[in-house]
Amino acid sequence: MRIPRSILWAILFMGMFLQAQNKQLLYDFYEIPQSLLVNPGVKTFQKWHIGVPVLSGLSFQVGTSGVTVNDLFADDGIDFTTKVRERLIDGMSRKDDFSTTSQIDGINIGFRGKNRPDDYYSFGMYGETDIIVYWPKDLAILAFEGNGGNNIGRSFDLSDLSLRGEMVNVTHFGVNRKVSNTLTVGARAKIYSSIFQFQTIQNSGSFRTTQGQDNIYSTSITADMQLQTSGVEGIIDILEEDTGTTQRDLTKLFMKRVLFGGNLGLGFDAGFTYQLNPQTTITGSMLDLGFIYNSKDIKNYTVRGSANNEGITVFLPEDIPDLNNNLWEDLVDELEEALPYEENDEGYISFRPLKVYGSIRYNFGEGGVFDENCGCGVNAQGGQNDAFYRNSLGGQLFFMKRPRGVQAAVTGFFQKRLGRGFSFKTTYTADKYSLTNIGLGLNLQLGPINFYMLGDNLLGYRNIADSHYASLQFGFNIISWNDN
Repeated sequence: MRIPRSILWAILFMGMFLQAQNKQLLYDFYEIPQSLLVNPGVKTFQKWHIGVPVLSGLSFQVGTSGVTVNDLFADDGIDFTTKVRERLIDGMSRKDDFSTTSQIDGINIGFRGKNRPDDYYSFGMYGETDIIVYWPKDLAILAFEGNGGNNIGRSFDLSDLSLRGEMVNVTHFGVNRKVSNTLTVGARAKIYSSIFQFQTIQNSGSFRTTQGQDNIYSTSITADMQLQTSGVEGIIDILEEDTGTTQRDLTKLFMKRVLFGGNLGLGFDAGFTYQLNPQTTITGSMLDLGFIYNSKDIKNYTVRGSANNEGITVFLPEDIPDLNNNLWEDLVDELEEALPYEENDEGYISFRPLKVYGSIRYNFGEGGVFDENCGCGVNAQGGQNDAFYRNSLGGQLFFMKRPRGVQAAVTGFFQKRLGRGFSFKTTYTADKYSLTNIGLGLNLQLGPINFYMLGDNLLGYRNIADSHYASLQFGFNIISWNDN
């Protein structure tokens, strides 16, 4: 049985991106237009905005819930094999993961309706990479220790192998409506164009070695395993051709898939902002309720069946005349018949990772009102502008659907506004990656030019190699608050 090339490339992509998805600094930071992407129902006060192409929103995050680079490679006098044993094999559980999302905002434009100033429309296109790899606890022990010694009689769980990854281009259109002075709602429709996707998330089976009857040991294996891939084979074929046009061919293939030439899907976002009283606000959003139907460039690999054997058995002296037979090849053929390895090109549906946000915010330190000419719909027509508070204090929740359950995070935050030109937000977040994640976000408005920078887990920057999490987001926009 050969190892599929797709598995090797999946491992390569895992090494390139090790990140997490929570954007707690950007969420409800409504001075930044990109906050519409994490809550379509966020408050909007601008008349229009245009993101600087490619530079309007760049997000790079890195995280691991288990071992860090420093844990394995620090010059601390501990033998490397001991580190692997104590910190990797014994120290990590099957619930630990390495996960990734990175996002590049290619186009981001928003404007207020001329005839419906209560509505703010936004549209654009961004690319996103999302990968999650769970630590295969039992399989790692089997590879490190083997199936002998203390592992005789132990059943190794094959379902520990679980990973999922994709690169997708997202075209979106959203509507944000201020229903009243206390309620803003929003929704966003999305078209997904997949560049590649792979997943093996519903494996089952076991591997067990016991004392044999006709031989020393007896091995039994039951497996129902599948690796599904779409868009991967086309990329690998170009790379393996190794011609002088490889880079050009890859670019052509990527552009084709970005512009709706890949596997397509649909998605939906929704959100709201509700003002309980003049100083207390609650928000909520649901992102990426959607799917992609993978039907092009499909290559799936399956292993299904069960087998029980005791290896090569020779009975002496009666088998001496037959020792020239290829006993090993017969054994391999027997195993492959009991555990058939197959490939197919059957289409499949992959679901996007659903995310849910919620928050409560208390505002204090009143500093004025937003400009009457901001074009803010209900406020502008009713003459009741929202109060401008200099300080905000609150908490946020984040939930994300993953193959092995829900990933959660809780955040406390404080936001300070210094006039209308500068504001910052500081957060403390606790999740499976870190219990000491302190973040800082800065937003600067110089006339129509908007610049923001958001950084997470600032304490980890003292030693990046020993950090479980690091994040950086930044971008440039042109914003019109009045007629500028």
